Amino acid sequence: MSSTPLDARALWADLQAVREHAPLVHSITNLVVMNFNANALLAVGAAPVMAHAHEEVRDMVGIAQALVLNIGTLEPAWISAMQVALLAARARGIPVVLDPVGAGATPYRNAALAELIRAGAPGILRGNASEIMSVAGLAAVTRGVDSAASTADAADAAAALARQLGAVVCVSGADDLIVDAAGRRAVLSNGHPWMTRVTGVGCSASALVGAFAAVQPDPWRATVAAMAVLGVVGEMAVERVKAAGAGVGRLQIELLDGLQLLDEASFTARLRLAVDA
Repeated sequence: MSSTPLDARALWADLQAVREHAPLVHSITNLVVMNFNANALLAVGAAPVMAHAHEEVRDMVGIAQALVLNIGTLEPAWISAMQVALLAARARGIPVVLDPVGAGATPYRNAALAELIRAGAPGILRGNASEIMSVAGLAAVTRGVDSAASTADAADAAAALARQLGAVVCVSGADDLIVDAAGRRAVLSNGHPWMTRVTGVGCSASALVGAFAAVQPDPWRATVAAMAVLGVVGEMAVERVKAAGAGVGRLQIELLDGLQLLDEASFTARLRLAVDA
């Protein structure tokens, strides 16, 4: 666990570590977002690999620095591959990030999540409020993969889930909440609503968390750093898009450019972070 105060300087150092070390992030993610997630990892300075075949997932985990599991487009073979990869990652001691996309939407999706968690609790769980509340066993309305609840609604569930799993739990929303089993709590208030209109931004957040966790041994701090970078990049990207008179199609490009070109001065000036640690 890091003893460095959690501030803009510390979080910027984590981004610099990603850029310097280019960690390999193995993602078993959904078909809708593979391309955007891979490009987001490349833009931030990491290296992506998207592999889900049973014949190679264990070997791929063997060379990766982090594993990200995303249940967005489920089918039985992929669930089994995720279990194999999860066990291999835990055996190696590399970070595991689980994105419970659409948790609560269908019994099949809930059963798949339960199987994965039984196989081995992830070190980091990131989802929207409805998804986190569903994983925690609370009644929550999930509309497809979108959230019908707010971050504040999920705060108690996130804290309980963090204690139950011994993990970091991140609730994404208008504000991002990151808690851990020790009771540390951070709230980020960057970003923009337009980010929800581009498919894969939330899933890319989970991929970025994997990249940061690969270089920062404190998973809570790594999660805060990744979400902080994406939030700042997102609000700057929307400003550029609006200035150009464009819309969310252009936003995809601006988000990737922002992840690559973000500078320390802009990050420090814009970061809105509250910490209770």
